[in-house]
Amino acid sequence: MIGFLNILEGCRHVGCKHLIYASSSSVYGANTRMPLRTSDNTDHPLSLYGATKKANEAMAHAYASLFGLPATGLRFFTVYGPWGRPDMAMWQFTAAIMDGTPVKLFNNGRMRRDFTYIDDVTEAVIRLVKEPPQPNPAWSRDAPEPATSYAPWRLYNVGNSRPVEVIELVRLIEQTTGRSAIREFLPMQPGDVLETCADSSDLERAVGFRPNTSIEDGIRMFVQWFGANRRSQAAKDNTRL
Repeated sequence: MIGFLNILEGCRHVGCKHLIYASSSSVYGANTRMPLRTSDNTDHPLSLYGATKKANEAMAHAYASLFGLPATGLRFFTVYGPWGRPDMAMWQFTAAIMDGTPVKLFNNGRMRRDFTYIDDVTEAVIRLVKEPPQPNPAWSRDAPEPATSYAPWRLYNVGNSRPVEVIELVRLIEQTTGRSAIREFLPMQPGDVLETCADSSDLERAVGFRPNTSIEDGIRMFVQWFGANRRSQAAKDNTRL
């Protein structure tokens, strides 16, 4: 939150024309009605991470209201792809399957996630760069719409809108790598949710784009990159030796 405040202050002082920042599907917390919409209430986060992302959205609104800083928050849904985070499921599952170590499946793998490929996320950001949010003239203080404002501030979901069960994700990685997974079934983790699914129709209306990379194509491209990156790293390590 302190880091995001520094971003807001920097934007304010240099006269930033459009701040686009990463929020998260985690803000939806305890909501169970699918698909998740930007008009849904986000007052019940299940994790501190989700709470801080909600706080970032509120801070951005305050700066939009006080200083006229145009700010767009993007609620990303389980982004994966090349150069992704090693602590995310796609990377961890692929590494475990290729190394022959157990794949940890919380709630016995019976959770559904709206996996969104990085190229789709990037395309959404690029299209939005030149579309700073405008004040919504129809916005009402008596019935405030959560994703727009009287200030230049906007929220969008960025998700594939086709959730996949985690156990199916493992099967698809097995199919792509040609290797079998060692499954370790575990109970549900505190702060986790059973399902995410994005309604990205607002984004489609705004910039004519909706993420469309299938999970099969996304996994194939990620596994190809992952394998090549590992071979490259191994070659570098051998050279050092």
